[in-house]
Amino acid sequence: QVQLVESGGGLVQPGGSLRLSCAASGSMFSIHTMGWYRQAPGKQRELVAAITSGGNTNYADSVKGRFTISRDNAKNTVYLQMNSLTPEDTAVYYCNARGIRYVSGAFDSWGQGTQVTVSS
Repeated sequence: QVQLVESGGGLVQPGGSLRLSCAASGSMFSIHTMGWYRQAPGKQRELVAAITSGGNTNYADSVKGRFTISRDNAKNTVYLQMNSLTPEDTAVYYCNARGIRYVSGAFDSWGQGTQVTVSS
């Protein structure tokens, strides 16, 4: 299997910044897309940002210009730099990775989530 471990969440004041990291581990796999989703209380999980192995990115309208997703393919790690945070960004953030495991085929893996709270 491909396992994902997130880190970097926490409490930050409005206007502050956080950097989330997600590292994928396993054997004999190739990741095509890594991304971040979030789910706030009472809301559905939504895509925040995603990046392909080729570097193409996609952002939710609500975070464009504030968040930046990046990827270190050598480390199988994706990052989410979050700037100018607002209380509306408060949510559990989940890492996602999709790709191919050479032996078993396609995979779609999720991390356990990391809490981001933006509050004064």
